[in-house]
Amino acid sequence: MDRTERFYKIERLLRHRGSVSFAVLQEELDVSPATLKRDLQYLRDRLDAPIVYDRFDNGYRFEQDARHELPGMWFNEKEITALLTMHQLMSGLDDDGVLSRHLQPLIDKLQGMLGGDEGESRELMRRVKLISTARRRAPSRHFELLGAALVQRKRVWLRYFKRSDRKESERQVSPQRLVNYRNTWYLDAWCHASDGLRRFALDAIREAKVEDAKARQVPLKELEAELDAGYGIYSGAGAKVKWATLVFNADAAQWVAVEEWHPEQQGRWLADGRYELRVPYSDPTELTMDVLRHGDSVVVTGDKAFAARIAQRLQQAANQYA
Repeated sequence: MDRTERFYKIERLLRHRGSVSFAVLQEELDVSPATLKRDLQYLRDRLDAPIVYDRFDNGYRFEQDARHELPGMWFNEKEITALLTMHQLMSGLDDDGVLSRHLQPLIDKLQGMLGGDEGESRELMRRVKLISTARRRAPSRHFELLGAALVQRKRVWLRYFKRSDRKESERQVSPQRLVNYRNTWYLDAWCHASDGLRRFALDAIREAKVEDAKARQVPLKELEAELDAGYGIYSGAGAKVKWATLVFNADAAQWVAVEEWHPEQQGRWLADGRYELRVPYSDPTELTMDVLRHGDSVVVTGDKAFAARIAQRLQQAANQYA
């Protein structure tokens, strides 16, 4: 039995029996007196357990009317370290500390449960780093507000800036889910103005208010079929899905062959060492950006309209240096 399990067993014994002697605790846990003393001290000092020694009963108990609970699930040291490391990674997505603020009390308790391994855990967390580029920071007040509306199933009024035409508009939406894509948060929602599913970037929301009206609920399968079928974050809601065929030269192929561009992608190696990748898309915006990123290492075949789009963008870029 490791220390984490002992903590929970001590908690259960005191809660169910009321007062438990040192000898009984030692027998139940099968540990040395010194180990039991350390466990009791950790529960008091690190996990705020209101454990007191009752001289009259010659045993340990919780203070009267004191409310205390260890986390509802117990973990061993390796699992706690894994959870804390995951929290460190999540903090890289948490621009304004919204998630960390709510999770911190639990994180503090988990670190306390590690005891002597806490220093090792903190060192590991310092050695795990998430590097994010081109991140668009969204005000935390919108994330919390939208998250609350999502859980409470309430409609939200938005004043939204649409980048395509550089105009603001007012919308009433029913939140369906929050999506983090390439270090940027988006809201998938039913837009009551356009009567359809839409995706809104949180950093483009100028103002948001929760309304009393109940949100319209969209089945998850319908949501995924409408917004996840296309390429990237540009779903092209309602648009027909097309397939683009990209052929990468041998140098680029060794990297692209192990990348996931889309969950439904199809790839194969060609006899001459090149790599052919087929990806579905409905709105070509983001796929265009990803293809252009590879420059002359990739050729678009099959889809003449998309190939012409890439050629035009490359020509326009070249003209900038003419």
